[in-house]
Amino acid sequence: MAREHPWNVTLTIGHEELRIRGVYETISITNDFLAGVLFLVGSILFFKESTVYAATWLFTIGSVLFVARPSIRLVRRFHLGRVGDAASATARDF
Repeated sequence: MAREHPWNVTLTIGHEELRIRGVYETISITNDFLAGVLFLVGSILFFKESTVYAATWLFTIGSVLFVARPSIRLVRRFHLGRVGDAASATARDF
């Protein structure tokens, strides 16, 4: 007979909540990836004087994306609060 581990926890999460979490997680990951790529390309462009203007714009857009991340989390939290228990909206923050 298998013995259950005392740290095992069973969570019941509705289909709608899982879908919402998945959508916002995908948006957040995409946002972070784009911000990182813009900063990387911007960093490379700073090596040549002729591309400093473009590099500055990439850094600016990347900064906006980094600021967008907490906005995505906040919108997700409100969305989860509308479809279910507001306390569940704070779990598994990314």
